[in-house]
Amino acid sequence: MKCPIDDALLVVTERSGVEIDYCPQCRGVWLDRGELDKIIDRTSDSRAPEYPAPPSRDSHHGRGDSSRGRDDSRDVRGGKRRREGFLGELFDF
Repeated sequence: MKCPIDDALLVVTERSGVEIDYCPQCRGVWLDRGELDKIIDRTSDSRAPEYPAPPSRDSHHGRGDSSRGRDDSRDVRGGKRRREGFLGELFDF
């Protein structure tokens, strides 16, 4: 099959049970009928766990300046990067 954008030959690959046609030149991705539904089903199954809400800024245990000693550039989970989900693994080519 040829790419509708640049007429290059599409490469077919299977990732996690989903067949993907992609163009090695323009990096366009095409899915056959039903493949998008498979991706949606798999992403809903692998949702990230819910995390509790962070404590409010008002509850800083009695310190006068609540911004002291705090790094707001880090996230609630200690700055760790979130694990890539199913889509990250699926389109890694």
